[in-house]
Parts: sequence; C-alpha cells; structure tokens
Amino acid sequence: MTATLTREPRRVGPLADRLNTILASRGIEPGAATEEPPAEPVTALELADARIPARYRRALADHPLVTAWADQVAGAGRPGPSGPGIAEGPSLLIVGPTGTGKTHQAYGALRALLTRGVRLRWEATTSADLHARLRPRNGHDTERDLQTLARSPLLLLDDLGAAKTSEWTEELTYRLINHRYERMLPTLITTNLPTPELRTALGDRVASRLAEMTERVILTGPDRRRRSTPTG
Repeated sequence: MTATLTREPRRVGPLADRLNTILASRGIEPGAATEEPPAEPVTALELADARIPARYRRALADHPLVTAWADQVAGAGRPGPSGPGIAEGPSLLIVGPTGTGKTHQAYGALRALLTRGVRLRWEATTSADLHARLRPRNGHDTERDLQTLARSPLLLLDDLGAAKTSEWTEELTYRLINHRYERMLPTLITTNLPTPELRTALGDRVASRLAEMTERVILTGPDRRRRSTPTG
C-alpha cells in the first residue's frame, strides 16, 4: 500500500504552482511537483507552457515559412538519449505591422520545436525588457544576464527596435546579436520596423548581421487586437 503524505506541500513559487495545476488537470494529486515524483512524466511542452505568457500558451505556428524553420532547426539537432538538442541553425526574423501575429507565430515556433521532440533550453524577452534587465545598477551582475541570453541555445527576442535607442542600447544589442551570429545560435526575432528603419534604429552592424543570419517572414493585414483575437 502506498503511504499518504499528511504534511502540507512545500511551496516553491509560481512554476511549481503551474505544474501542480497541470498535474491536477490530469488527475494527479496537487503537490506532486514539490513532494513526490509525478506518476506520469510532465512533458517538455508542459514545462515550457509554465514559462510562456498566458496569452501565447496555446500558440500554434501556422505560417508555412515558420513551420519550415522549425523543421529545419529540429532536423539539425544533435542526437541525445531524450531527443535531439539544438546545436546550430538558422534564425528567423518575423516582420509586420502591430497586431499581425508576430509574437503568436514566434511562440508557436518555439512550441513547434518541443512537439517535434527537441530538447530545448530557451530564453525569451522583449527589447524593452532586455534594456531594463541589463541597465547597470548596484548589486546586480548585468554582464552575467547578458551572457545568459547570448549563450542560450534558443532566444526569442520580441519587438526588436521598439525601445528608445541610444549608444548604450545599440552597443548592447550589437553584443547580443553578434555573439549569436558568430556561433550560429538559432534566434527568433520579431519587429514592427521595415528594413530601412531597422538599420536606422539598430545601426549598420546589427542590421548587416541580421540580414545574413535570419530567414525573413513578412506578415500583413489589419491589427487583430482590435478584434480581440490573441495575437502579437
């Protein structure tokens, strides 16, 4: 007979809360994420959904160029006992006006890799949050944060060029993009800016590297948010 734990489960934060919600929906006792190994393994996609913003937690990539990119990256992964892992691969630049679904497609591409069995460590940030996270301040190692993003096997960088630019933000963006460019690390990038404006906002060095390292997807159409459709 299996013993039943009677003490209160130890809370370890929002990730454990999200996992317990997932487990409860599958008939597994809440608290299993902190006290007992789950009877049924939690999938990599479920773990990712705990980190993905709620609006994009069920995002599906349906643009043919986006799904083709996911297939290409998954196919280039290094074999491993629990599935292929990302090594090197192309990056993707998703361009379009506000509300055309860029962020939706980007998170859908990330989820598509997981459904293809890719073992995936990833980071996601917006351009504005990137600058806020890396702005120098006492007691915080911003250089380590930059290296975490630069070295991540997959990075989703949303709304590139949307934040106010300065010499500092241009140099920061250059260091991040250049590191991933030189090591051919797959990067998902979204932007509202057409190429000429992107070059003005980010500088020639960044724009030149993006032109070489990314495959480009252009989205068009009206602002879907005005129709209350979850998008990006």
